[in-house]
Amino acid sequence: MEAYKKEFIEFMVDSEVLKFGEFTLKSGRKSPFFMNAGAYVTGTQLRKLGEYYAKAIHDNYGLDFDVLFGPAYKGIPLGVATTMAISELYGKDIRYCSNRKEVKDHGDTGILLGSKLKDGDRVVMIEDVTTSGKSIEETYPIIKAQADVEIVGLIVSLNRMEVGKGGEKCALDEIKDLYGFETASIVNMQEVVECLYNQEVNGKVVIDDTLKAAIDAYYEQYGAK
Repeated sequence: MEAYKKEFIEFMVDSEVLKFGEFTLKSGRKSPFFMNAGAYVTGTQLRKLGEYYAKAIHDNYGLDFDVLFGPAYKGIPLGVATTMAISELYGKDIRYCSNRKEVKDHGDTGILLGSKLKDGDRVVMIEDVTTSGKSIEETYPIIKAQADVEIVGLIVSLNRMEVGKGGEKCALDEIKDLYGFETASIVNMQEVVECLYNQEVNGKVVIDDTLKAAIDAYYEQYGAK
């Protein structure tokens, strides 16, 4: 496992973004873990988060793209932090773009924030986590309606590795099959468990035998085939 992936996993736990216990998801599933990117609230956290995303984008897609698109709302700070990190780490200026939930009809009009999209732009989409693919279902038509762009791929922070709407593949694979662009994550749950099982973060074991059994049982039921 790359060093930045291990650091990112510990960073999620330390920032209380990745939690373990019992959580009811939007889908109704009872999950032994939950990730909430909204818990990144400080400048230091956002700077680090942008760096982890930038490294993962560089590893998976390179830097031959023009725009980083973050769907409203959580994708907005992710996109801003990551474009800044790409500039700092790699000296490459990527344009930032996001959508509004409602079209603005005065001043800076339209549905987009940040850079406008132009014909020929190569776009990477950035999200926190994708469980069902619903946000992409809403965002993809918006992007394609703005200009003749190429979607290079989607990057998320955590691949939950559980079945999406189709009931067999994980949401990221479903998105790849449906829209025809690549999907990737900074880390996946298999890497999280491998990193944290019987290991201490800040003096405390995060995933003990009991929690490991609960995670295994969850994936027995909901794990992607």
